[in-house]
Amino acid sequence: MPGSAFATDAPWTNQFVGGYILWCELVGYIGLPILSGYRLLRPRPKAFVDQQSVILDVTKKLGFKPVGHGRYRLLARLPYNQAYQVEISSKVFQLPGLPAAWDGLTILHLTDMHFHGTPSLEFHRTVIEACMDRVPDILAITGDVVDSPRHHHWIGPILGKLRWKEAAFSILGNHDQLRSAAAVRRRLFRLGIPVIQNRWVEATIRGEKMIVIGHQGPWFLPEPTLRDCPEGPFRLCLSHTPDNMPWARAHQIDLMLSGHTHGGQIRFPFIGSVLVPSIFSRRYDCGVFWGEPTLLHVGRGLAGQHPLRYNCRPEVTWITLKAPA
Repeated sequence: MPGSAFATDAPWTNQFVGGYILWCELVGYIGLPILSGYRLLRPRPKAFVDQQSVILDVTKKLGFKPVGHGRYRLLARLPYNQAYQVEISSKVFQLPGLPAAWDGLTILHLTDMHFHGTPSLEFHRTVIEACMDRVPDILAITGDVVDSPRHHHWIGPILGKLRWKEAAFSILGNHDQLRSAAAVRRRLFRLGIPVIQNRWVEATIRGEKMIVIGHQGPWFLPEPTLRDCPEGPFRLCLSHTPDNMPWARAHQIDLMLSGHTHGGQIRFPFIGSVLVPSIFSRRYDCGVFWGEPTLLHVGRGLAGQHPLRYNCRPEVTWITLKAPA
């Protein structure tokens, strides 16, 4: 009978719910503080030797808030939102095996621009112009360039302002896959910024060979194969997501540049990020990480589908490589 079945299942259901609540309380009150404390106290990688930052307040620079016309533009107007305060970071990495000729080599790392109307065209132009106060040796773009089928035409006016001395490389991200990846590739190619996709290419930088590898997985398949790749030269990998860190370590990548996580976009004091689109949860949310032999840099990105930034400013990163002492 229905009544007797309900009476039989109720105790088990109550026990399950009670156990689940207890588990959540243990995680929230014990596990989360312990993990947050560990993240705050862990030493930074030895290869990460210096960092300096300046904040570009685009609203003050322009004299108005560059909200634009994106679908979620109302979010950009919320109080204390830092979506228009861009941190231009300068980070110095001293990497083992770096050729002496590359001492002082600079890389401008851009990721997650998400052209979709908010922030506005003026916002992105202002940031790129600020980046071009100096010219990098290498330009690296790690995906999610567009986030709307109507904003491919922003690629030229914005990214066309970029300059570099040696070479430029790019890959696509999961949002590019949804917004006509072929069109994004064509427009980047016209600017001299080739999308290397899931493969490796050999470049000559200051007279030394560099292997540059694109990894667009898991959204673009198959993943790159390094079966015929030379083993001697320095290996730079562009991977949209930091989830490919185990792959990078297994394939002897020296430096991997990623984005995708946006730093969580909302970061709480002490706790840090909470929601991060990664199979590793918050482990690689933003910053610099070491897993022998790979140094991983995860940028917070310049924008996002949802223009919300609290205690997690958008980021553009200048990387300077230093040869071993």
